[in-house]
Formats: sequence, C-alpha cells, structure tokens
Amino acid sequence: MSDTTSTQWTIQRLLEWTTEFFSKSESSSSPRLEAETLLAEALGCQRIELYTRFAEVPDEAKLAEFRAWVKRRGAGEPVAYLVGHREFYSLKFAVDANVLIPRPETEHVVVAALEAAKQLDTNPIRIIDVGTGSGCIAITLAKQLTDGKTDCKIAATDISADALAVAKANAQSHEIEDRVRFFQGDLLDALPSGSEPVHLIVSNPPYIGESEINTVDGQVKEHEPAIALFSGEFGTDIITRLVADAPKYLLLGGFLIFETSPIVMDKCVELVESNSELENVDVVKDFSGHRRVVVARRI
Repeated sequence: MSDTTSTQWTIQRLLEWTTEFFSKSESSSSPRLEAETLLAEALGCQRIELYTRFAEVPDEAKLAEFRAWVKRRGAGEPVAYLVGHREFYSLKFAVDANVLIPRPETEHVVVAALEAAKQLDTNPIRIIDVGTGSGCIAITLAKQLTDGKTDCKIAATDISADALAVAKANAQSHEIEDRVRFFQGDLLDALPSGSEPVHLIVSNPPYIGESEINTVDGQVKEHEPAIALFSGEFGTDIITRLVADAPKYLLLGGFLIFETSPIVMDKCVELVESNSELENVDVVKDFSGHRRVVVARRI
C-alpha cells in the first residue's frame, strides 16, 4: 500500500487492496471482514457506513494508522488486539495482550449458566468466575441476571493482575461494578477465607496440552497469553484442580460449568464423574457440533 501521486486511496480501493493482501496471509480466515473492521475503527465509524463512503479519501493521519494496523495484522497480530476490543454475547469488551480474546464457543458457558440459574429458586444468585480474563463471562452474567426480578453477586478471580485490570475496566464500562468483585490469586484460592458458598462456579480455564503446542494456530500461540492457553502436558492440570476444589465452594444443588477442548473432553468427564460430590454430568456442544462445555451438579 504505497503512496503515489497518481493513486487515490479511496475507501473502496483500500478495502480491495487490503482484502487481497490479507487473503495471501495464513493467519487471516476472513480477509474482507478484517479489512472492514480495521478501516472502520481507523475512521471511527460502523462497518456498514463504509459502503456509503466508497469514494471518500481518508485523511493522512487516519490512513497512516490503518496502514500500520494492516502491516501488523499481516505479521499475524490478532485484529481484536489491534482495535482493542471484541464482541461477546452482543456486548463490547476491551481486550489487550494480557487477556484471552473472547470466542463464540465461550458463549455456551454463559448459556449453560443462565439455564442452570433458572433451576435455582433463590435470589440473589451467587457465582464465582474462575480465571476471568477480560471478565466477559462474569460481566455478561451480571448483565443477564439483573432484570428487576433477580439479582446476582459475582466473585471473579484471576492469577494475573494485568488481566484483572482489563476486567475491572470492562466492568466499569458496562456499569456492573456493584455486582462483580475481583480477586487476584490462583483459581479458587484467590477468594477470601470464609467466603460464602455459591450457586454457580463457571470457568473458561486453560485446556491446551503442551504436547499440542505445534498444532496451535501461530497467531494464538505467539500473541495470546500462554498462561490462559496451556495447562500441563495434556491440558488437564488446571481442570483437575478446579473439579477437585469446586465442591468446597458450591452449595448443595449448585452447578459447576466449564469450557474445555473436545480433545480432552473424555478425560474431563471422567474427572467429574469420579468426584463423589458431583453428579448429573452433561456435555454441551458448540456451534460446530464439538463437545465444548461440561455441566455438573453438587450433591
């Protein structure tokens, strides 16, 4: 995307050139969408607005910002980190390299939690979100479970202080600081001594095995935080601890709900079924039909 006096870099031409450029990159799965997302962000408009402004030539400052993003994206940096946000459950969440980028698969954790909440005759519903990252699960549940009839109290934990800073900023932007409290520490050990037992424990823990590292997409492996991705040689170290400790923090009849990989799903189900304090193990499939979320109940 070089400058020439004879070239008019209209919005239409920028999109065409960038789409073609991204299509040659192994890291881009949606070249046109990524081109539109970056250009709309640089121009401070909605993507749909680009189509009514095809003939417009952006000013040099905006064009320079867009070019820099295109170069970084071409090198594999995720679009969400470039623009600083990602949509999750129709809500906008700030993200940076300290947190995992929210993905559609994780929305199934939210859906399962909302379904579980319907089975609980209680108000407010108390929840722990383990390894909250950007806070997308906790904050979405706080928004969804506050409708004038029900309310919730959520404790969100993370071992990373930098990740919690992102989550706290998201909680503030979504105006739910009164319903979500954040605690730094290792899994459930982050909670204060004597914390009340809860109705739901939810989590999107790290679940990729170090033995699988060569199969992980390069842009994920090189840019997203390893602490949020990898969990021992086979991917189940953190989940093993979570399943073992969860019953101590759950009320009778409460639910443990966590995301995992189809690759280790059988092992995760085995871990839950072998815990005498958990029952009714259910597995939820994601949009691609892969087994993705485990749901179990405290007995």
